[in-house]
Amino acid sequence: MSKVRVRFAPSPTGPLHIGGLRTALFNYLFAKKHGGMFILRIEDTDQTRFVPGAEEYILESLRWCGLQPDEGVGADSGSGEQEAGAGSDGRASGGHDSGATDGNDGGVLAGQQGPYGPYRQSERQKIYSGFVEKLLEKGNAYYAFDTPEELEQVRKEFEGRGETFSYDSSTRMRMKNSLTFSEAKTDRLLEKGVPYVIRFRFGENESITMHDLVRGEVKVESGTLDDKVLFKSDGIPTYHLANVVDDHEMKITHVIRGEEWLPSLPLHVALYSALGWKEEMPLFAHLPLILKPDGKGKLSKRDGDKGGFPVFPLDWKDPSTGDVSPGYRETGYFPEACVNILAFLGWNPGTEKELYTMDELVSDFDLAKVGRSGAKFDPDKAKWFNHQYLQQRPVKELARDFRTILKEQGVQAENEKLERIIEITRERAVFVADLWEHAGFFFEAPGDYEEKAVKKRWKEDSPDLMRALSEVLAAIEPFDAATIEERVKVEIEKRGWNMGPVMNAWRLLLVGELKGPSLFATAEILGKEEVLKRIDYGISALG
Repeated sequence: MSKVRVRFAPSPTGPLHIGGLRTALFNYLFAKKHGGMFILRIEDTDQTRFVPGAEEYILESLRWCGLQPDEGVGADSGSGEQEAGAGSDGRASGGHDSGATDGNDGGVLAGQQGPYGPYRQSERQKIYSGFVEKLLEKGNAYYAFDTPEELEQVRKEFEGRGETFSYDSSTRMRMKNSLTFSEAKTDRLLEKGVPYVIRFRFGENESITMHDLVRGEVKVESGTLDDKVLFKSDGIPTYHLANVVDDHEMKITHVIRGEEWLPSLPLHVALYSALGWKEEMPLFAHLPLILKPDGKGKLSKRDGDKGGFPVFPLDWKDPSTGDVSPGYRETGYFPEACVNILAFLGWNPGTEKELYTMDELVSDFDLAKVGRSGAKFDPDKAKWFNHQYLQQRPVKELARDFRTILKEQGVQAENEKLERIIEITRERAVFVADLWEHAGFFFEAPGDYEEKAVKKRWKEDSPDLMRALSEVLAAIEPFDAATIEERVKVEIEKRGWNMGPVMNAWRLLLVGELKGPSLFATAEILGKEEVLKRIDYGISALG
């Protein structure tokens, strides 16, 4: 097998969905598994749908997840293949390294690196016309002059008969195109500048057999396929032509993309054949859809809004409305957790192992273990992954991240104390931000107490118990968790108290509610003076 070259080719028409990020991840893993190249190409031919900031968003999302391109847009200079190459039409295509200014918002777009650039389709416009001419000359494509109004009229006529119109082998000889016009008439229309499109010409009654690395053999009949538009009179190619030409020119060996592109596969295979590239055609793998949590349809932004979970890797601010959609990063997910979540959406290693480093994913990834059925997105499982990574994360890193939250609360804490607090509270946290909910009482003494807890656990004898406990605590030295636990338990037994009422009332006064980490560890971190102060205040407040 030749050196593996895969590409992720998003369109900058908005934020990158996690389905697209999953596609990028699987391409990256496959490339690294086989010692190949992961290429980023931006498919921006449809300038009417271009959204300012979308390309930068795509790049930042990939970098956040550790999916650095080896070649193409955003590739580090010095990475990627450095040997010179040549396009199939004989053009020299040595290393390309450029930046471009985005005319929509004035921002400077990322540079490009690699031997087969440029890597933005909008910068490759002059490349495609030659290939269209080749298809026209061979009879694999034709000019069509039908206006949008005429096509709409035909559609309505078909609908009136209860049929669906398709511009295909059964209808094209009744339409306005170079197949039904004489060559002279076609030339006259072209000379006059009459608007046209160029359509691919599928053969009649042909079987097209394709092999997909995920789905196996796929066979379709040409009579069921419409003659897709490849090129428009404004000189802009459609996705289908540009995609196939670019994959061939960039020597892509494997096309790994979402299931939604499976209906396009017959056309792409036919284009490779028509252009004489059948023997160089890449292998295809179409990944299963990411489904809603209930499994009923494709996961969408609306599902995330409704369910309270993100469907984008990063926060996205809509440049038109100013509305902000939440991202995994800003919600508090670690990039490692996000990668782990995505890896299991369609891929199953066949083991009980669930937590993978990137290196482990590269080692174990196999397209043969990618399923055909859609993968249901589980928001709770996503949180589980983040919880696991939070437990594994070095406490110093968590302290650094938590300090940002403390600063927002106007709180300062010494490193040693902060790390000890995190050690005993992180078990309950899914996100770093959750640490404030579980540890905030260490920094701010409770000013009031949970009403239900007071009604349930603050009894008539609670004040006397707490005064007695305060005397016991005041005499304890050293004031560490182990000593506190030993002395308190001895006193409870000696005085014939019940453990529950004492501990519940004590927790209520220290924390303000009936939850939290070990009371003995809590008391040690708070310190004797603060513990006694909170007990005294609580007795006065609750009576």
